[in-house]
Amino acid sequence: MELAGEKTEKATPKRKQDERKKGNIFQSHEVVTVFSLIVVFYSFKFLAPYLMGALEKCVVDSISAASAVEELTPAQVRVDFWNAALIFAMTALPLLLISSLVGIVFSGIQTRFLVTPKLLAPKFNRLSPLQGFKKMFSMRGVVELLKSILKILVLGIVIYNVLSEELPLFPRMMDMSIQQVMATTGNIIIKIVQNAAIIFIFLAVADYAYQWWEYEKNLRMSKQDIKDEYKETEGDPQIKGKIKERQQQMARQRMMQNVPSADVVIRNPTHFAVAVKYEAGKNSAPVVIAKGADFLARKIVEIAEENKITIVENKPLARGLYAAVDLEQEIPEEFFKPVAEVLAYVYNLKEKERRGKLV
Repeated sequence: MELAGEKTEKATPKRKQDERKKGNIFQSHEVVTVFSLIVVFYSFKFLAPYLMGALEKCVVDSISAASAVEELTPAQVRVDFWNAALIFAMTALPLLLISSLVGIVFSGIQTRFLVTPKLLAPKFNRLSPLQGFKKMFSMRGVVELLKSILKILVLGIVIYNVLSEELPLFPRMMDMSIQQVMATTGNIIIKIVQNAAIIFIFLAVADYAYQWWEYEKNLRMSKQDIKDEYKETEGDPQIKGKIKERQQQMARQRMMQNVPSADVVIRNPTHFAVAVKYEAGKNSAPVVIAKGADFLARKIVEIAEENKITIVENKPLARGLYAAVDLEQEIPEEFFKPVAEVLAYVYNLKEKERRGKLV
């Protein structure tokens, strides 16, 4: 049995959009970390010859320069500092830039490159020790702890297996040159990374799925929440009903104001009433300026009688016009003949009255 206020419904698109504006989105940091490490290690492998050459040149140049220096002066210190900065730019900076770029790209793919100033606002509740303990022992904290333990175990097993396979190679490294030792060590590290990366990718995919599930779970809404949101976006049904009723009243008032200008009112005899007007040169066909059923029909007839508008009783024509023609619309071709006969009768009647007054 569902309890009142229980959040069992999926979040609506509006709720997700509102949360996104607040910066509340889901992303897996494991995805960013794993792919950043993979790209950086393979970049290191690709750039290794260049990096080794740059380091070797810098070491040789530094030793040569140091042997030629008789006195260490402030000027010489500045020169050494800029040389060290140049070494850093030539070796470490490319890998740092690659790592930063990969992190930005994979974070941006997950968040659709969301940038919101609300995330920069200080949140002082994070300084609360109580909040810290709650996070530590929350479901998310437990999951993060289990992920860390699992990653350490996986990495430990991979390192142990790789080193066990390469163990016979270690004594032989004593007879190798420095370049050969570094190349061999680099190959062992790359082998560890390759074996660990396969498992870590699966862990990253699992973490992404978990983050998505937790995000959807936290955004769930109760049925009352959905109703309240609907009221905010679409308006309260009761208020909308009152507005619609008011609009209908205003439309009826305008319609009743048009009745005195009608040429004829066709009725059936009390159930339907349709007021028709024709202005030569302005309309290509007669126009329905008012219509109604039951109470409205009686009201139209009453206003017509007060304003001495001719009333013609024609049951099928009144019913047909009421059903087929909207307000302020010209009558369709199928009603041309019967309406023309009615208007001709009305015009003849008015002409006779005019002549009678002249006599």
